[in-house]
Amino acid sequence: MTEHYMTEERHMIQDVAREFVKNEVTPIANELDPIQGEIPISLREKMGEMGYFGIQFPEEHGGMGLGVFEYCLVTEELARGWMSVASIIARASSLMNVGGWPEDKRRELTARAARGDYLAAVSLSEPDVGSDLKAVSCKAVLDGDEWVITGNKYWCTFADGADYIQLLARVDAPGEQGKQYSGLRNFIIEKERGKLPEGCAGSAIPKIGYFGWNTFELAFDGCRIPKENIITGGSSGGGDGFKNTVNWLNVARAHTAARSIGLARGALEDAIDYSHERVQFGVPISDFQETRFKLARMAAEIEAARQLMYHVATLMDTGQKADQEASMVKWYASEMAERVTSDALQILGGAGYTKLHAVERHWRDARLTKIFEGTSEIQLRIISDRMLGKPTRVS
Repeated sequence: MTEHYMTEERHMIQDVAREFVKNEVTPIANELDPIQGEIPISLREKMGEMGYFGIQFPEEHGGMGLGVFEYCLVTEELARGWMSVASIIARASSLMNVGGWPEDKRRELTARAARGDYLAAVSLSEPDVGSDLKAVSCKAVLDGDEWVITGNKYWCTFADGADYIQLLARVDAPGEQGKQYSGLRNFIIEKERGKLPEGCAGSAIPKIGYFGWNTFELAFDGCRIPKENIITGGSSGGGDGFKNTVNWLNVARAHTAARSIGLARGALEDAIDYSHERVQFGVPISDFQETRFKLARMAAEIEAARQLMYHVATLMDTGQKADQEASMVKWYASEMAERVTSDALQILGGAGYTKLHAVERHWRDARLTKIFEGTSEIQLRIISDRMLGKPTRVS
C-alpha cells in the first residue's frame, strides 16, 4: 500500500529526514526536554539549511515547491525525535497575502520564512474561547493609519521567540472607512525576536509537556500596528479571518496527524528495543505473548493512521475537498498516539515512568495532540455534521 504513494523522491526525502533526526534532533531532545530547555537556534538553522521550513513554499519564494504529503512525511520523522521540533516548521508562513505591504517586503520576508529566519506565533484562542473561534472578542479598532489591538489571548506558543504574531481579532471599525474590514480578520504584529510587542504583556503558562518553547497568555492594551498589517488575501478568496483560519486548520490537522504518528512510532521503536534488552524469568520480555501482541497491535494502528494520512495529504495536493477527511485523520491519529505511547510506557514498566527514557516524553506530548488544532470532540462533530447534516434543534 505504501508504494502506491511513495515515489523514489519521497523515499529519499524520508531517508534524509530520518538520518537528520537521528543525528541532530533526538540527542538534543533527550538532553533538553527533561530540563524544559528551549529548541536551540543552531538546530533551527540546520533545519533551515535542510529546507524544512519552506517545504510547501513555491520555489520562486525560496521554498522547495512540494506538497502537504512531503510536509507530513518530514513532520512524522521530526516528531519521532521531538514533537516541538516537528511543530516549529509550521511557524513559517508565506506573507504574500499581506496586501498592504509593498511586494519587495512581502517577498523578502517570505523568503526569510522559508529559511526559518522569520517565524510566527499564531494567536487564536482566548481565555473564554477555545473551539468556538467565532466567539473571539479581542478587538482591533482603526484609528487613523493604525490598528489599536485590545483584549486577551491564550495558548500562544512561541510568542516571545517569534518574529511576529499572527493575531485573529474582531474588527471594530466604525464609519465608512472601516466597513470594508468588518468581522474577524488576521493581523500581523511585527516585533523584536525575544520580546513581546509594545502594548502587550504576557506570562508563560506552566505546561506538563510540549517543551522546547514557551506558551503564553497575552494581554493587549492599546497595541498599535500599521493599517497595512492586515491579511487581505487567502484561500477563502479574501480577508475573512474565520474562513482563512478554518482552511488553514485543515492542513494543520494533517500536520497534527503526522506529529501523532511520529510520536507513536518513536514509542513503538523504543519499546521494541527495550523488550529485547529487558530479561525476566530468564528470557527477554519480547518472548512473552502479551508483549508481542501488544507490539503487533501498536504497529498495526500506526500503519493504519499513516495510510489514512497519506490519503488525506494526497486529496489536498490534488485540490480535492478534504475537510471531513482532515478531521478523520486528526481524530484517529491523535487517539491512536495516546493509546500506543501508553502501551509503550507499560512495556517499559517502572523505567518508562522516569525521565531516563524518551517514552515518557512521547506519552506526554501525544496527550496534547487530542487537544490542539481542534479537540477530538470537535473533530467528531465536524465528521458527524458532514455525514448527517447539522443537528435538529428544538426551541
